[in-house]
Amino acid sequence: MAPFLQEPSTHPAFSGKLKMDQGTLDLPARRKLSIHYEPGRATAETHDDYAYDDLRPAFPNVHWEPLTEVAYHDRGTKGDPQFANLLSDATDIFDYNPKIGTEIHGINLATLTDAQKDDLARLIATRGVVFFRNQTDLDIDAQRELGQYFGKLHKHATTSVPRRGDLDDVHVVYTDEKSKDQRANFAPTFLWHSDVTFEIQPPSYTSLKVLTGPPRGGGGDTLWASQYAVYDLLSPGMQKYLEGLEALHSAQIQADGSVALGRPVRREPVVTKHPLIRTNPVTGWKSVFFNAGFVTDIVGIPKAEGQAIIHYLNELISTTQEIHVRFQWQKNDVAFWDNRVCNHSASFGFAPHRRHAVRVATHAERPYLDPASKSQEEETNARYGRPKVNKDGSGQSNYND
Repeated sequence: MAPFLQEPSTHPAFSGKLKMDQGTLDLPARRKLSIHYEPGRATAETHDDYAYDDLRPAFPNVHWEPLTEVAYHDRGTKGDPQFANLLSDATDIFDYNPKIGTEIHGINLATLTDAQKDDLARLIATRGVVFFRNQTDLDIDAQRELGQYFGKLHKHATTSVPRRGDLDDVHVVYTDEKSKDQRANFAPTFLWHSDVTFEIQPPSYTSLKVLTGPPRGGGGDTLWASQYAVYDLLSPGMQKYLEGLEALHSAQIQADGSVALGRPVRREPVVTKHPLIRTNPVTGWKSVFFNAGFVTDIVGIPKAEGQAIIHYLNELISTTQEIHVRFQWQKNDVAFWDNRVCNHSASFGFAPHRRHAVRVATHAERPYLDPASKSQEEETNARYGRPKVNKDGSGQSNYND
């Protein structure tokens, strides 16, 4: 159950009889609040006796065999189109914007029925990312169990796993009070990514739970971008052109980074070719399948042309505000996204706070394009009677604030 979103009363508790003083009702005096505020500063929490010590990061020096293709059946195809099973327990649901992002209250992810899980998968595939507050019952074992319902869990070849020792398919996000600021190491656009798209079956349903994080206003938000919406930003001619192209996704940069830090690479890095436009099997919508972190080249066209496409798609993903959703975390919050149709990026600037989260991701189908599939905008505009979007520049509107 999510916290009750209502401001607490600032009036003192009152018991007893009301008094009249010469015809005027004599009410108790209102208590004056004492508010302490320092602009841009949130008090850092201490972690002397840390509850999640067993989930802190470790880098085991082991070797895994290359991944091979596994059977995958998307549970979202079984979900109710109106999400009736999932919403039967909900107390509130709202979208962050028309393109991406939905928050649900009243749902306990640790106690879902199979029918509710199927609805959840369908909703995630439809909305890109879905947020759940205060999921205290969803410990790491329950989080893994939920992920396994959707398919085989992914094991990351280079990043950290929990030091508990039996959780090789859990990815740990961890920055503490002693960590160095890494903003200077990356261009902000480079940090937008989809997870491990170099795998032959990159993940679909991916959950991230924040165990410890900055307090409200302390930073550390995560942003997601809809690649359904990126496809809809393109002109019809560009859509058709990109549908005929494939991109190379490489694990080499991550592997090289691990070696440079003296950390093991548990599986040999791979380079995999995927279609630049793919179809989601649940929604039937086309999306761009691209991210600057792993795509190194576009196949079959001149290098300069390929780099221009990479630059163009990266700009659309990182700078188009209406395709973004930004989530401000609190402890025990969970984000569940479809890695096939979203890019995401963490935000810096949360020092000196500890930020600790655990991620579970499910292998999906090998990416494919169905030429007969539609776009998100094409289907939803027809469903809701919206006008066709103008893409030739002839329209004019004064929409900017």
